[in-house]
Amino acid sequence: MDSTRVTEHPTSYDRPQSGADPAESRGALLRTQGPPGGPALPAQARADGPPAAPGTATPRGKGNKGKEPPVNGPEHSQPAAPAMGAPAARGEASVGDHRPRPAAEAIPPQPGAQQERAPGGQDRRTGRGLPPGRPMPMRRDGDRLRFVGAATRRIARGLDLDEIVMGLCRATVPTFSDAILVYLRDPLPVGDERPTGPVVLRLRRTDRIPDERDTEGLPLPPFPEPEPEASALTELSSLTTELCEVRPGGALNEVLRGVRPVFADAPAARAALPELLGESGEAAVPGGRHAILAPLRGRRRVIGAALFLRRPERLAFEADDLLVAAQLATHSALGIDKAVLYGREAYIADELQRTMLPETLPRPTGVRLASRYLPAAETARVGGDWYDAIPLPGSRVALVVGDVMGHSMTSAAIMGQLRTTAQTLAGLDLPPQEVLHHLDEQAQRLGTDRMATCLYAVYDPVTHRITIANAGHPPPVLLHLGGRAEVLRVPPGAPIGVGGVDFEAVELDAPAGATLLLYTDGLVESRLRDVWTGIEQLREKLAATARLTGPDHPPPLEALCDEVLDMLGPGDRDDDIALLAARFDGIAPSDVAYWTLEPETATPGQARRLARRALARWGMEELTDSVELLVSEVVTNAVRYATRPVTLRLLRTDVLRCEVGDDVPQLPRLCQARATDEGGRGLYLVNKLARRWGATRLSTGKVVWFELNRG
Repeated sequence: MDSTRVTEHPTSYDRPQSGADPAESRGALLRTQGPPGGPALPAQARADGPPAAPGTATPRGKGNKGKEPPVNGPEHSQPAAPAMGAPAARGEASVGDHRPRPAAEAIPPQPGAQQERAPGGQDRRTGRGLPPGRPMPMRRDGDRLRFVGAATRRIARGLDLDEIVMGLCRATVPTFSDAILVYLRDPLPVGDERPTGPVVLRLRRTDRIPDERDTEGLPLPPFPEPEPEASALTELSSLTTELCEVRPGGALNEVLRGVRPVFADAPAARAALPELLGESGEAAVPGGRHAILAPLRGRRRVIGAALFLRRPERLAFEADDLLVAAQLATHSALGIDKAVLYGREAYIADELQRTMLPETLPRPTGVRLASRYLPAAETARVGGDWYDAIPLPGSRVALVVGDVMGHSMTSAAIMGQLRTTAQTLAGLDLPPQEVLHHLDEQAQRLGTDRMATCLYAVYDPVTHRITIANAGHPPPVLLHLGGRAEVLRVPPGAPIGVGGVDFEAVELDAPAGATLLLYTDGLVESRLRDVWTGIEQLREKLAATARLTGPDHPPPLEALCDEVLDMLGPGDRDDDIALLAARFDGIAPSDVAYWTLEPETATPGQARRLARRALARWGMEELTDSVELLVSEVVTNAVRYATRPVTLRLLRTDVLRCEVGDDVPQLPRLCQARATDEGGRGLYLVNKLARRWGATRLSTGKVVWFELNRG
């Protein structure tokens, strides 16, 4: 078969890296090397013939030997790739001193960017001189197929909406067109949902060949003198309207319903362009067949439109280019459709995970908290790891961290159920081992293969003690004030969901200034290390961080969490990570007043006197009247129903907290007393005078508490 090899030196506006798709980075346009004597694109020649002179066409085939290339062939011709080892030729159109970077596939730029030259460097069709460094048009159907294949691969690589639209723009400009406008529905429909209201198209992105400088700041080769329409093309994005409403029965609606791309000079397109672009934008569209309007149709409906534009000095689009535009529009629309669905799925997963974890951590008395959560992968932000901090009666706090096996939506749902169960059990003030026992039963009710690990700890700031029970979870690490990091010896226990096992709790010292670190195995275990190696590295990291702040000052809690996560190297994160850090400040014994009172008639008066003395000792006499009134009301209610001694405790922290405990499990309820009632106003007074108040059921009864602001 006769064919011709043409030596060309086109210019690239975004130079593709070697091995990139031709549709990458604004097409496979190559930039030649500029310095004299430097290597240029290899000359095109037959394997058995001498190399061609620079800037000339080398004939190939018996029927065309020694002749000029044909002129009246198809519009989009494809220059053949140089043979391996062919000598390099220096082209007359070399610009700058850039090394040519051949693309992976020999797909030339698309139509009209450079026309064929006669031996004198003129266009054989018009006889006019051509600017150097413009791309050669493709003229064979095979060229179009290769271009479409490369462009669709470029589009298909995008995961989100912006990447896909960017892929469409970069694949077509300047290889297929000089400019492109992409309109998408606003809002984009998701899946099978039926949009309500009128169809509105929003200009999502425009792209065009730059007129001034390329992306690396180097001057571009000169363009021909633009005609008025061509200069308007460069300002098309500013002339067009951003939003357009598709009127039912209108010309634009008919074009979009037709699905197939149409030339801008078609009657339907001429009527639709003013509706899409506005009057000023429609006037800037080049005349003739220099524009194609292509609807973007997803799986179920039209989701937008793309307008491909060429400058008037370039060759017009041909009928075969409608097929190219249809392929680009179809692949882009399907990709956008899938990207919207993927975005919705990712949003649902992210919202599910976010709602399963605490939005904010509480601020219990005597302890400061910080947390971190990292999913295993950004593309799947769901998993079974969770953490929690639950305030308990008596200024205590429950610290929980757990890990459900798996990283799916099912794991996240099971995690949510177990977390809710743990919060409910914590509200009953059950011992840690009892909480794990009930969690184990709940996991068995959820299914036979629902397994999780969990660590449950209760910190008491008054006694400076912590009680911990473990269900197959990595042990916590305690960082002491002096900088010593200690892995706590906690019985490991069996994972939740195994069934038929007992859990054991241990009580340990929690000195003031110490930091307890609870975590999931994603922090210490990976393909590069086992669990115990990771725990030892974590202990060393905590000790090294504590040495930076000195023996008398614990490291800041938030910074400590960041330092712990920094121990993860590249490729170390194979699992989700949940991290909960608790700094134990405790409550000093001098700030605690505690009494046990018999349930007698004189007990309310005795409670008032004890509270008055404690306030005088603390220098808080201004609260005496309010405290005496509220203590009297709460203690009177406890004495009325209690059969065992009543407890009274005052805590001085940033607020004054009063706690009254008895052995009656029924919780008091706030109610409105009638004018004729002799009682029932105690809680009404507490609700009016106290900063906040509450009642919590215990395994041995209940505690009613209230707080007052310090003066």
